[in-house]
Amino acid sequence: MNDTKKVGRPKKFNREEALLGAIGVFWRKGYEGASMKQLTDAMGINSPSLYAEFGDKHGLYLEAIARYANDDACEPLVALEREADIREAVKAFLEAVIDYSTHHQSGAKGCFLASCVSTSAGHVEGTAKLLRDAITATDTRIAARFDVEKTRGTLPSDFPSKDQAKLLFDLRQGLVFRARAGMPEDELAADIEKSVAAVLAPAMVTPQ
Repeated sequence: MNDTKKVGRPKKFNREEALLGAIGVFWRKGYEGASMKQLTDAMGINSPSLYAEFGDKHGLYLEAIARYANDDACEPLVALEREADIREAVKAFLEAVIDYSTHHQSGAKGCFLASCVSTSAGHVEGTAKLLRDAITATDTRIAARFDVEKTRGTLPSDFPSKDQAKLLFDLRQGLVFRARAGMPEDELAADIEKSVAAVLAPAMVTPQ
């Protein structure tokens, strides 16, 4: 007896690779400037597949933001958590920021969130919340790293983890903004030691 049950047609593209392709286009062109042809070409799919998988350009954009925030943007955080010494960890974080801001595989400079997403947060529905969530998640993860050092006794118990986490994040944003403007890598790296000192400054204060 023949089996007449139809088997679903397999997807003809890798979803993760498609999202990475979309991120590259949005990053370089912006939300409004990214055409459907540019997106489908970069993603390696046709328009019907894009609409079937992501709904529309807006849905694709929101998924691209979430994909970036949960993966690519974490590399400096991985560097921060990997280094055992907290001073070297903060330095590694900043060095990783400079590296991906100047040598990203997409060819874009800076940071997708800072360069593209932030400019669309006021008029593309759902973007502002994703951006806020990404900032909060980053602040929380950095603060957790400082809290680990407080537990170990390498940072004082009153070290303001949340405040200094926000400072490190803001220093990060300054670096990606400068990278976006095309400032050379060596110039971006010139003040890393000063930035590390600023972030860890509360640990250097001797109680009176």
